[in-house]
Amino acid sequence: MPYTGPLAAFATIGRAEAAYFDMVNEHGGINGRKVRFVSVDDSSNPKIAMEQTRDLVEKQDVLLMFGSFGTPSNLAVRKYLNENKVPQLFVASGDEAWAHPATFPWTMGWQPTFRAEGRIYANYIQAAYPSRKIAVLWQNDQFGRDLFKGLQEGLGDTAGMIVADLAFDASETAIQNQIGILKNSGADILVFDGAPAIAARAIRVAADLDWHPVFILDNASASIASALRPAGLQNSLGVISTSFLKDAGDASWKDDPQIKAWLAFMDKYYPDGDKDDIYAVFGYAAADTLMQVLRQCGDDLSRENVMRQAASLKDYQSPIALPGIVINTGPKDFRPIKQMRLVQFDGNAWQPIGDVIDSAFTAVREDN
Repeated sequence: MPYTGPLAAFATIGRAEAAYFDMVNEHGGINGRKVRFVSVDDSSNPKIAMEQTRDLVEKQDVLLMFGSFGTPSNLAVRKYLNENKVPQLFVASGDEAWAHPATFPWTMGWQPTFRAEGRIYANYIQAAYPSRKIAVLWQNDQFGRDLFKGLQEGLGDTAGMIVADLAFDASETAIQNQIGILKNSGADILVFDGAPAIAARAIRVAADLDWHPVFILDNASASIASALRPAGLQNSLGVISTSFLKDAGDASWKDDPQIKAWLAFMDKYYPDGDKDDIYAVFGYAAADTLMQVLRQCGDDLSRENVMRQAASLKDYQSPIALPGIVINTGPKDFRPIKQMRLVQFDGNAWQPIGDVIDSAFTAVREDN
């Protein structure tokens, strides 16, 4: 987990997961066994990730790797973990690389893919803004390329709507020049695809330049705490994104028993956490999915059975997932979540737009 470095905002995921297993252990563990959860810092550096992974596997003798963040770090350790037959479960990245069960049978993703998310935005733009010009500001890495590719695929013959696109490095801190160039392109829609710190700057700079495009923000940066609040809530009004998890700040969930349970969890086990931070919800939901896998393992805690159960999730409803979004896996299906919902920020919380979408997700192939 990147507890330090330019992507440290995502460290909330790891802290929430650690707090979740503290809660599980206090309530007796899983099938009577306590969980020892070890979370270490890799600063989103693939070399450090490899060193830390080797230490966890070879010196600390972990049963499995769970929820590790980011595409580059997970790609760096994937071959090693598969060669050693160590489960690499519920990777915190929407890359399609985690769904190749024939080639990498010990690696499985969790969240919807970035590429499918890009297709969802394309479909929305075609329906709501069919004649508008599009600008894209994307992070120059696999994450950014995947979502941009999905956007282009979804637009298909109308991809000419994209009149300008600019890439930036994840380590960049200034974004004024790029936003100025994209504004001058005459675009009415800005699709942003990158980390939350840059997202906050992009939203704020656009407002400072008196440019008010339809602002589409990638799901990975759709955190009120890490992106919208730093950008200015008024500047963020109307921003569109996707979600597959409940927003605890949405008043429509105030009486939801699962949101009440999550709020109580935050108060007791993660009191320093920000309840407006969607990454705390993400970590909680991912950890809950792992708990279900371990529960299904019963007394057989072999690595083989862990993977067998991870590939046997049937219509599992995470308590914090949006209604209608379920988790399904199979021996040839290593994509647990294949549904999302469009949402729009109303100044306080994310509000749903339309129904749950699954048409943007490609059919599962034998080795997808």
